Amino acid sequence: MIKAPSRRELLISALATATLTKVSRAQTAPKLTLNQVKNDLYEIEGDGGNVAVYLTDEGVILVDDKFERDYEAIMAHVKSLTSKPVKYVFSTHHHADHSGGNGKFLPAAEIISTVNARKNIVEHKQANAPADLAPARVVFDHEAGVYLGGKEVHARYCGRGHTNGDAVIYFPALKTLHMGDLMAGTSPLIDYGGGGSVVEWTRTIDEAMKLDFDTVIPGHGPITNKAGLLTYRNNIEKLRTRAAGLIREGKSQEEIGKVMMSEFGWAPNGMQMQVSVPGMMKELAP
Repeated sequence: MIKAPSRRELLISALATATLTKVSRAQTAPKLTLNQVKNDLYEIEGDGGNVAVYLTDEGVILVDDKFERDYEAIMAHVKSLTSKPVKYVFSTHHHADHSGGNGKFLPAAEIISTVNARKNIVEHKQANAPADLAPARVVFDHEAGVYLGGKEVHARYCGRGHTNGDAVIYFPALKTLHMGDLMAGTSPLIDYGGGGSVVEWTRTIDEAMKLDFDTVIPGHGPITNKAGLLTYRNNIEKLRTRAAGLIREGKSQEEIGKVMMSEFGWAPNGMQMQVSVPGMMKELAP
């Protein structure tokens, strides 16, 4: 005769099943979505910064590589498009949600970034980044270009903004810009620990706007156009002017934070409130 399980045994079994389900969900890789931008240019979004995928007859050029945990999912999308290997990865900046996969792509692919982006990784400017985050092996001060399979991609340093090492990636034949986190979400995060500047940010975008483009891939958020980038730029100027006025009036950090939340949508306990508000108070001090 088979004894029926007691109520206690059933409860233990249910708890064990629930625990295993939570563990399974936690181990499940975040879902990434592949979108076509233009001919041979794609975007992978989800779980970190937007990745650009540019196909050529000799290999693939990426812009950013998200977190290390996203490597397999990124490569699955790349392999769904081409059998060619990834040859180059341009890093827009040092943050781990954009450069976290560097170690996985090295040494088969070459990582390219600004001098400052590499320095920020080496000097661990992002406190919560993995200790083994791999820096680029190829760096540039002002501009770098890759010519592969008859196609070209240019990376430019236009100035400070989100950090002091942001690169703008330009696809001239497609009139497309990847802005990294110089355009991300609806309102800027100024990483002062990484050399960011709300004062310089608009000038940096103004420099990027001189390029001939009609399509923009932001660091986070939906693909947009030149008008969308200009709107983002003007919002930064509006935010800077508002913050500077409050500082001149002698408002406290808490008071300025409340205005940022109510007028610019900053989250109460987000990085903008923790890093950008105190940084702006120093940078914009009269």
